[in-house]
Amino acid sequence: MGKLLAQLRIALGALALMLVFAISSPVSAQLQQQPSNPNPTAASVKEEQLLRELQRVQGRVSIPDSKSGVLEQPQGRDWRHFHEVTLRWIAGIAIVGMLVLLVVFYLARGMVRLESGRSGRRIVRFTAFERLVHWMTATCFLVLAFSGLNITFGKVILLPLVGPSAFTTWSELAKYAHNYLSFPFTIGVAMIFLMWVAGNIPNAVDAEWIKRGGGIVGHDHPPAYRFNAGQKMIYWIVVLGGTASAITGYLLMFPFYATGIEGMQTAQVIHGVVGGLFFAAMLGHIYIGTIGMEGAFEAMGEGTVDLNFAKEHHRLWLEDEMARVGPNQSQTQPVASPAE
Repeated sequence: MGKLLAQLRIALGALALMLVFAISSPVSAQLQQQPSNPNPTAASVKEEQLLRELQRVQGRVSIPDSKSGVLEQPQGRDWRHFHEVTLRWIAGIAIVGMLVLLVVFYLARGMVRLESGRSGRRIVRFTAFERLVHWMTATCFLVLAFSGLNITFGKVILLPLVGPSAFTTWSELAKYAHNYLSFPFTIGVAMIFLMWVAGNIPNAVDAEWIKRGGGIVGHDHPPAYRFNAGQKMIYWIVVLGGTASAITGYLLMFPFYATGIEGMQTAQVIHGVVGGLFFAAMLGHIYIGTIGMEGAFEAMGEGTVDLNFAKEHHRLWLEDEMARVGPNQSQTQPVASPAE
């Protein structure tokens, strides 16, 4: 019996020894395959993996401003490329293209003259209040336009010319002017909408005016009411473009009150594109109102226009005014013009 137990112990010991060797062999092989200097970050998660999965790198913070927990936001790279590359192309092509078009048109057509000359009699075109609103809005718009263009083109055009110190001073002043003058500009756009909306609803007369070139192309003078189709287009560009600029501008001026960083990036894209196209359109408006058409500036400069100007460019409106107040009116007895 003792001999049997001794043999059993020997067999169990041999079996245990075999198990030890079987388990230790893979571990030994694995240890031999590992480098002598292990890399603790070899299996760590890469930044690109996080961005693909989460679209941002964000952690948890204990301070009240939870937005500070966003460490990286990849859409910002797309926004930066738009701001520094794409927007410059859009605004540059629109503005330079409009300037080239106006120069070519002026050289080919020249100023649109009054074909029947001046009559010496004048009629009220815009009231003093209407002109005040127009010039307030126009002045604010020009300051906003040039200060806004400084954000897009200042570093590449103005900075090399004036140097860092002067450019910094100008940019700071432009920023304050852009922010504060946005308020009277917004008020002006709202008042323009209310004053002239009744006269700027498109109608069949506008289609005929466009078909006949509006008196700009050739020497035809299609009839029009107080505002022709071209002026109506400018009106709606001002109302819609001004509204879009104001809304997106205030989202940027008061950050995080109404939207997050993604919303503000979208607002800046809209603000920049609308601003560039808006300025290009206003260059055409300024051209027609100054050197493009004889007698046009007087309407907003003095409030009155020559009777022949009204006959050639706004005949239907003139007929309505004459029917209302009588035909024998002159500059000393101006025809009253209602504020629409």
